[in-house]
Amino acid sequence: MMDLATRAAKIKLLILDVDGVLTDNRLFYGDNGVEYKSFYTRDGHAMVLWRKSGLDLGVITGRKSQLVTQRMNDLKVKYLFQGVPDKLPVFEQLLQNEGLHADEIAYMGDDILDLPILTRVGLASCPKDADPEVITRVHFVSEKVGGQGAVRELIEMILKTQGHWQAHMDFYLR
Repeated sequence: MMDLATRAAKIKLLILDVDGVLTDNRLFYGDNGVEYKSFYTRDGHAMVLWRKSGLDLGVITGRKSQLVTQRMNDLKVKYLFQGVPDKLPVFEQLLQNEGLHADEIAYMGDDILDLPILTRVGLASCPKDADPEVITRVHFVSEKVGGQGAVRELIEMILKTQGHWQAHMDFYLR
């Protein structure tokens, strides 16, 4: 059985779900039918540090939202796939197109529709409030809930393992 640090050391691409991972799993609709979501800025900053470390980011989500498009563009997420109820074919195509191996991928999801990817990647993770079926099948369970720092915790752990975190700290502590 491979330990968490060994898994984290191999990661080149982080793929995230949105609802329940980057958000708190709630959807808000205004009277005008416009959808609202809340994103945790520390998760976003961690995603920026991830990219500054020379690593790639992707999002595969079952829902489609202009709000998600805008937020992921702001964060310069390289791969964005929305409206994907069956995520596995998109994941497999991404691996093939980019010449990556599953053990080079970290994925964070929170619900059973994420299991096909979670059971294949090198580092499977979830927020602490994920579905129990997910929690029992991942390598890393965040101490944080979705939309409130789970992504930050995962990214920080991987960047520390890979030796990138200290350079970011040195920059801010200069």
